Amino acid sequence: MRTAPLHTRPLTRLVLGLTAVPLLVGSAVLPASAAPALKDNRPPGAERIVNTETLRWNAPRDFHIGTAVAGGGHHVDQPYPDPFFNDEEYRYVLAKEFNSLSPENQAKWEFIHPEQDVYNFEAMDAIAKFAKRNRQEVRGHTLFWHSQNPAWLEQGNFSKEELRAILKDHIQTVVGRYKGQVYQWDVANEIFTDGPNPVLRTGPTAQGGNIWLRELGPEIIADAFRWAHEADPEATLMFNDYGVENINPKSTAYYNLIQELLAQGVPVDGFAIQGHLSTRFGFPGGLQENLQRFSDLGLETAITEIDVRMDVPVGQQPTAEQETRQASDYDRALEACLAVEGCNSFTVWGATDKYSWVPVFFSGEGFATVMTDDFDRKPAYFQMRDSLAQAKQDRR
Repeated sequence: MRTAPLHTRPLTRLVLGLTAVPLLVGSAVLPASAAPALKDNRPPGAERIVNTETLRWNAPRDFHIGTAVAGGGHHVDQPYPDPFFNDEEYRYVLAKEFNSLSPENQAKWEFIHPEQDVYNFEAMDAIAKFAKRNRQEVRGHTLFWHSQNPAWLEQGNFSKEELRAILKDHIQTVVGRYKGQVYQWDVANEIFTDGPNPVLRTGPTAQGGNIWLRELGPEIIADAFRWAHEADPEATLMFNDYGVENINPKSTAYYNLIQELLAQGVPVDGFAIQGHLSTRFGFPGGLQENLQRFSDLGLETAITEIDVRMDVPVGQQPTAEQETRQASDYDRALEACLAVEGCNSFTVWGATDKYSWVPVFFSGEGFATVMTDDFDRKPAYFQMRDSLAQAKQDRR
């Protein structure tokens, strides 16, 4: 008898506990830093979530409904401990609601490769282990980016040959470690500038330049994809960016570049749209058409970092009208993805406002996720869940 994929089977048991995992330093394995012991008990409020009412239960069997796992980056400076290791109810929601997890910052260079000869795998290993125990899959983010690079890299005095070797080692070490555990990798992230005439980010770091493009030239993009493919031939390798929801100069720059790379036999498998939206602006009505043109190239597509931020005065809550608009934007984006063959990954960039990046980086805006600080589900959550359930029914 054929069994259902792991992420669609009933969740009869959620495993929330993890043991500390090692910190790999060069070729030696040293004891991990003291990560809090994670408990297996059901957290307060767990009874609010019923299996058949969750996003993952209602998703089609071939569809990844995911979230970013909060940690690293700006969270280090917030007045709370690491969310993933310390918040039981948060972990419970991650396991119950989603069948795909993305490290928000835990696989970015500054976190996972903090010194030249040091790889810190503790948090990423924990996410991978948690996902396996809870029958989830993992998206990898990200291998080649202009931001959140460690000082040793950006301020180092490296030759071109040394930089090339550093990048190859990083990609093959990280991708190789999670071979078979990560189904998609954002290989090249945000490589084009904004504006009406986007170009590759070859400028100074302080102006948003990409060290790899500046020092090694555009040919290094193809090398990055080849190295990742060598490390894990089964992983889907993608470009990822913001501001590319519609057919516009920036998304067209990717469209043209990808065609060139495919003609050269470079293993580019997909194009991912982040989807950081705001109710200040209209919904990107060309989203489905844009996803479709990349699909027509034979690529997988994905929406990887969606949130919908709102203008709410300090100390106040969103109005019903604002939440209705937010719900519409989330659902229209989901519907666009569901309508395109090969768009089988949709990731909200944070499950709860409690740990959202938006208020930290967008003054006066917030409430951007599908759950409140207390994990109450918003209208956006329910509207998406209904659309997933309908798609599940339609695909039977």
